[in-house]
Amino acid sequence: MKKSLFLMLLVSLFILSACTNGKTQSLESFYKDAKIENVDKVIIQDGSTGASKTITNQEQIGEFLTLIKEIEFTPQENQEKRKGWRYGITLFDGEKEFKFTLNQIDNTYYDSNPDTHPIVDNYYKQLEIVEE
Repeated sequence: MKKSLFLMLLVSLFILSACTNGKTQSLESFYKDAKIENVDKVIIQDGSTGASKTITNQEQIGEFLTLIKEIEFTPQENQEKRKGWRYGITLFDGEKEFKFTLNQIDNTYYDSNPDTHPIVDNYYKQLEIVEE
């Protein structure tokens, strides 16, 4: 009886840990883990219109990263697949890139604190692309 109870507990813990694909961390930690050190280009795509804006001006890139890099992402309990997204963002370091949406990084869904949508939405709408 004790063996089967122990085995059931062990299997339950394994299943529970498999459902939690990520850990709480800052956005900066995510892109640093992806070996993105010097962001030289950012593409922000609006998921509702498909339009995108590309930022290559270092001052604008720095401004944007300052707004979002400290945001904490916590894995959601519900990891069921979803359709659609509000904004997709790609950070480039030369040829290397790190892509994410406001609530998904890699294959894990997250809640953010503070909410990334108003920050990115406001920045995107006010963004004027400066040609270099």
